[in-house]
Amino acid sequence: NITKAILNVIESIQPFDDLEALHVQDASNWIRTTTDSIFRISKPDKPPKHLVSYFVVVDETRHSILLIDHIKSGLWLPAGGHVEIDESPAVTVAREAQEELGLDAKFSALTGDQPLMITVTQTVNGNIHTDVSLWYVLTGDSRVDLDFDRREMKGYKWFTFDEILKTNIDTLDPHMHRFVNKLQQMLEF
Repeated sequence: NITKAILNVIESIQPFDDLEALHVQDASNWIRTTTDSIFRISKPDKPPKHLVSYFVVVDETRHSILLIDHIKSGLWLPAGGHVEIDESPAVTVAREAQEELGLDAKFSALTGDQPLMITVTQTVNGNIHTDVSLWYVLTGDSRVDLDFDRREMKGYKWFTFDEILKTNIDTLDPHMHRFVNKLQQMLEF
């Protein structure tokens, strides 16, 4: 069943730090014990904790990451979206990459179709709820223009790893610096 498969994916993530270890444990316990769906049933927050797939498009040659200027949150975020009912989070990535950026998802050789990271985060704007986010890595080319979804984002920008790490975390996903550090460690920069 899909819930058990997602639990296996989450429990296979190698935590980068103590916080990620807590997030793996929190998400695993949540999936095992919730009486609600783990999928979002209705917008914006039913149930109040649900799965999200982020996909971080990485240009490994230029050591840069694509972030979107997300309209609703007012933050620079990886692209992504809510996992549909009974959908694999990796399938969510492929669907959302096409919908949001016109990209055919090309999973990184580094991680394949498995997430690099997991975070459990309370949203900052609008209806307060908790996103359990699986962070996938896609391979991209920062020289290629993208046809982005203007309903979701004001635009997009390629940031070098150093630029992200120097950017005030209040303007990014609160775990973005940790993600970049984990990615750099895996790429051995």
